[in-house]
Amino acid sequence: MAGVGRQKDRMSGFRSFMDVALMEARAAGARGEVPVGAVVVSPLGVVVARAGNRTRELCDPTAHAEVLAIRAACLLVGSERLAGHDLYVTLEPCPICAGAISAARIARLYYGAADVKSGGVAQGARVFSHPQCHHVPEVYGGIGALEAEAVLKDFFSARR
Repeated sequence: MAGVGRQKDRMSGFRSFMDVALMEARAAGARGEVPVGAVVVSPLGVVVARAGNRTRELCDPTAHAEVLAIRAACLLVGSERLAGHDLYVTLEPCPICAGAISAARIARLYYGAADVKSGGVAQGARVFSHPQCHHVPEVYGGIGALEAEAVLKDFFSARR
C-alpha cells in the first residue's frame, strides 16, 4: 500500500496534456487519418513533441501518433531514450506503439479511450505484462476518455 500514497502525491500536482493530444487527434481526423494524437512531455512539464496519425499520408503503417511523437522527441533530446518523460495519447496504444514506448523508456503513459479491438496495454497483447518487456511505464488509462471516444465516434460515423 506504500505505492498508493506516492501515486496520490504524484497525482495531486497532476497537469494533464490530454487537451494537446486531442488537438492533434482532431487535426489527424481533418487530414483523413484515424484521429489519434500523442504528446511527449519532459520531466519539467514542457511539451517536447506532438503528433497525430499519418499512416495514409506517409504510406507508412508505423506512422502512428505515438511513434511519430517519440521519434521527434528522441531527435530533439539527442537520445533514443526518454527517461522521465510522459506520453499522452488519446487512444490506448496498440502493440507496436507499446513496444516503442517501452524501448524509449517512457516513464508514464496516460491514455484516453480504451481500444478493445487493437489495444496493446490493457486489452489484447498487454505488452507491458510480458516477461520480455524490458521497461514498463506507469500507466494511467481513461484520462479524457469521453472526449477521446467522441472524436473517434464522430470520425467513423461520418464515414459510414
